[in-house]
Amino acid sequence: QVQLVESGGGLVQAGDSLRLSCAASGRTANSNAMGWFRQAPGKEREFVASINWRGGTTYAAGSVKGRFTISRDNAESTVYLQMNSLKPEDTAVYYCAADSRRYTDTIMPAYWGQGIQVTVSS
Repeated sequence: QVQLVESGGGLVQAGDSLRLSCAASGRTANSNAMGWFRQAPGKEREFVASINWRGGTTYAAGSVKGRFTISRDNAESTVYLQMNSLKPEDTAVYYCAADSRRYTDTIMPAYWGQGIQVTVSS
C-alpha cells in the first residue's frame, strides 16, 4: 500500500510558476513509477506527467511539454511537478498517482492522492 499527500497548490496569475509536491509513504514507494494527473471542471481526468522509479525516464503530455517538469527525490520519497508559464487552461485539481508494480518506466495508476487545486487567473 502507498499513501500519497499533495501540497503546493493555490491561486496564481497567468505566466506565473508553481511547484507541486507529493509525499509518498509505504514499503515500496521508492520502487514505483509515479505521476501527475489533473481534472478540470466538467472534464475527465487526464495525464500530465510521469517519472520512472529511478527518476531517469519521464513523460509529459503535449499540452504541458516544455512548461512542466516532473522530478523525484527518493531520499525524501517525494515527487515534484514544476509548473512554469502557467495558463488559465491549466486550472484543475491535480492528483498525484503511483503504480503498484515495481521497477517500471511507465505508470499504471493504482494509488491516488486526495488532489490539490491549482487555479490560474488571466
